[in-house]
Amino acid sequence: MKSLVIAVLLVPVLAHADPDPDQKIYLRAGVAVVKPLSTSREMELADVDGPASLAVQNGPIAGSGASVSSATIPAMIIGYKLKPRWAIETVLGVPFTVKFQATGTLADKSIAPTALGIPTGVPALGSELGEAKAVPPVVTAIYKLTDGNFQPFVGAGAAILFAYDAKVTNPMLIAVSQPSFSISPAPGLVLQAGLEAKLSKRIYARLDVKFIALMLARAEVTHIQVKTPDLPLFDTVEVGTAKMSVWVNPLIIQAGVGTDF
Repeated sequence: MKSLVIAVLLVPVLAHADPDPDQKIYLRAGVAVVKPLSTSREMELADVDGPASLAVQNGPIAGSGASVSSATIPAMIIGYKLKPRWAIETVLGVPFTVKFQATGTLADKSIAPTALGIPTGVPALGSELGEAKAVPPVVTAIYKLTDGNFQPFVGAGAAILFAYDAKVTNPMLIAVSQPSFSISPAPGLVLQAGLEAKLSKRIYARLDVKFIALMLARAEVTHIQVKTPDLPLFDTVEVGTAKMSVWVNPLIIQAGVGTDF
């Protein structure tokens, strides 16, 4: 009888205990919104030569800039528990498309309105610049502030943005030929916070926010040729090279549901 009473008293305790202390790996699958809080330096021209030097010069274009678009993608958090409250984790997501957009005078004004005082007929670029596929691997260490069914956590780590298949899509810049577009890898520092809730014995929900700071993407467009319809001697002119430096600094908001293994 005494053993039966002890067993009954232990039932609620076991019901709230971790199902298996040996479960080290966890998955949380859902969606992530990637919103760059982007700012940029002025676009710079380089390698300007020949007829183009009559209209533009090497150096920054005053008042110009660029920004990067947002994206929503399927994503999964994979983690490994190091200690009861410590874990290391990464994010797996499908490659997504980022769009580079012109801002300021780069979008609103012609970069070469005249050559030796003669109008060139070169229009403003507009907002569209180009696009690329992006993969931003992220690794963080997190610390859960409390135990129980609701576990707030904080974390920090590192990330790097890899971009590939970059191409210029601006109609004016591709009217004559397709320029080359390259983007260097961009590392960054990750700050993280969130909340995990236990929905049932093996199911957890996660809301996770990451901010990646100091992520500077350097892009270069080469072999730019544009039409100059108002110049009688030149139908097209090769401008040279355009260089962009954009602080991407994305905010990543991720929600997911998953289990431990």
